[in-house]
Amino acid sequence: METSDSIIDQYAAIAQAESQSRSENTKFGMRHRMMSGKVILNHTQFLGYTKGADGVLQIVPEEAEIVRKIFDLYIHGNGVRKIKRYLEEHGIKTVTGKSEWSTSTIDRMLSNEKYMGQVLMQKTYTPDFLTGRQEKNEGQLDIYLIEDAHEPIIDKETFDRVQKMKRHIIRGNI
Repeated sequence: METSDSIIDQYAAIAQAESQSRSENTKFGMRHRMMSGKVILNHTQFLGYTKGADGVLQIVPEEAEIVRKIFDLYIHGNGVRKIKRYLEEHGIKTVTGKSEWSTSTIDRMLSNEKYMGQVLMQKTYTPDFLTGRQEKNEGQLDIYLIEDAHEPIIDKETFDRVQKMKRHIIRGNI
């Protein structure tokens, strides 16, 4: 006769297998949509855009001005700390309405390809469905780039110039 512990263990194993199956099915569906060019993105707390009824990102003009200002300040030699100070001194709020900006948020904004109308999908992935922890995709999975996915706030030349400046700073060349 089975003990109650072994029955519980069996139920737990079945539940884990079902959870893994659902996870794999979800991943398969997402990858299939990416491969077919369907944009999958999280737009919550995304300064400059909102999602339209059609699911496509739409520019929020007042917020787009803030995004352009951040890129402009960077191009004119201001690092993220100076940009943070500028935004806070001018009473410019974050997308969540906070008065204090994070330098890491500003840095991520300056590297976000969505501001030039592109979407790079599968930059991260979840290797273990049990932990749910995401890791940076460094070639483990295909990465999908959708160009002209939505209206850009920043032109490609400005975006590329900022990326080049950021690479120089990382290498210590500025």
